[in-house]
Amino acid sequence: MSHRQVADDGHTDVLSGIVRIFLNSNLSIILIIFSLIVGLAALFVTPREEDPQIVVPLADIFVNFPGHEAAEVEQLVSSPLERMLSQIDGVEYVYSMSQDDQAIITVRFYVGQDRERSLVKLFKKLNENSDEIAPGVTSWVMKPVEIDDVPIVTFALKGAQDDSYTLRRVGEELVQRLAVVPRVNRAYVVGGASRTMTIELDPEQLQSHRLSATDVLASVAGANSSRPAGSYSRGDQLVQIETRSELATVAQLGDVVVGVFESRPVFLKDVATLSDGPEETTNYVRHGWGAGRGFELHARTPGTIVGNAPSGHATGETSQKSTMEPSLPSVTIAISKQKGANAVSVADAVIAEAESLSRDVLPSNVEMVITRNNGQTANHKVNELVEALGVAIVIVILLLTIGLGFREAMIVAVAVPVVFGLTLAVNMMFGYTINRVTLFALILALGLLVDDPIVDVENIARHFHDRKKATRRIVLDAVAEIRPPLISATLAVIVSFLPMFFITGMMGPYMSPMALNVPV
Repeated sequence: MSHRQVADDGHTDVLSGIVRIFLNSNLSIILIIFSLIVGLAALFVTPREEDPQIVVPLADIFVNFPGHEAAEVEQLVSSPLERMLSQIDGVEYVYSMSQDDQAIITVRFYVGQDRERSLVKLFKKLNENSDEIAPGVTSWVMKPVEIDDVPIVTFALKGAQDDSYTLRRVGEELVQRLAVVPRVNRAYVVGGASRTMTIELDPEQLQSHRLSATDVLASVAGANSSRPAGSYSRGDQLVQIETRSELATVAQLGDVVVGVFESRPVFLKDVATLSDGPEETTNYVRHGWGAGRGFELHARTPGTIVGNAPSGHATGETSQKSTMEPSLPSVTIAISKQKGANAVSVADAVIAEAESLSRDVLPSNVEMVITRNNGQTANHKVNELVEALGVAIVIVILLLTIGLGFREAMIVAVAVPVVFGLTLAVNMMFGYTINRVTLFALILALGLLVDDPIVDVENIARHFHDRKKATRRIVLDAVAEIRPPLISATLAVIVSFLPMFFITGMMGPYMSPMALNVPV
């Protein structure tokens, strides 16, 4: 009985068996539903960003070498560190910048090196050779640098009678609250004048009280500290004693005893002029509206006021002016996301929190303006490419309807969401994000993808027409007839894109989503 069945079918190979299983069961329907579900889940769950992640381990080492000129710093610190750090496995470049009293050495590893392992190698190398560092080096700090340090959301604070000192203090308060938003990596303030208590020593008073600047510095440092002072037991309790003497006001600073003269204490206010206010200006941050102002924008688009809106501006809208306005002093609040976080959701959460804080914390004379929203731009570009993908699918269906017929065109069109859904799921499993390269790969593969179903469906339809009937046996014959060239063509496409995995340099990680998605 089994021999008769084999003879009737005429197909005994494994691939024909697979085709027969799908013909005689509902696995096709299950596969279609499963693919659509996992594809939609991957589309909404996978993090979105504008460009693929490029892993380039990089770190800056800040070395303090006080009392030396730039040439000495280069000879004694920068050059020896360059030679030592270039010996680390995986390091591609070592740069240095020497200046008076300090040096900055930048170590860059090869693209694709594991970031954590690279930083461990660097830290280990510095510790192992700490005895070879030039005497006089007071300290060194290693600060890793990565692409996720670039802010995805920035706000400009302006107003407060153009007082950068007040704007800075408002910004520092907002940063402390925005830093706790989930998946935020860094939050910091750029610009403005920080609060500083300034001590201007009077040389004549110092000399008359027989004091030096070093004495005053040591006294102030000792007074502005908190230290444990021991402990004692009382009953069944251990009481910890701690001395606290942090200086918070000018009055407290002025009452610091800096010496004794003629059996009387000398206070800091006796030998110095004290002030509490903004530090000396070293940089300027300004904000001004350009000629492009005047578009109707939603509340999370760059250029939108999310805080209080003086001068009759409505919150969540921009002014309807189209002329250039003078730039005014401002402070920038910058927020960056954690590695692997969705730029869209993090940006939305940060802006939502900023809108809430603008109502509760922001003074009435200060407005907060969104100056950058990479989450919004990334989402917009991804949605544009998804829309272009949908348009391409519709065009393919229309062309196939003209050439094959509507029923055949719909059968071919089913392959597109099925394969794209599974591809997006694999893309998410391998840790890739949805970005312009990922979606470009899908659009590029669209034409290649529909080739096989078109040939399959057209050959099946031709056999139905020639034999004047439609049976599963005819389907098996039609598919088996064209299977070798279809498989060969598919393998040729896969092989042509796989070499992209071996591209070196920064273009390797950039093009890797295409090397994965097109073959899949």
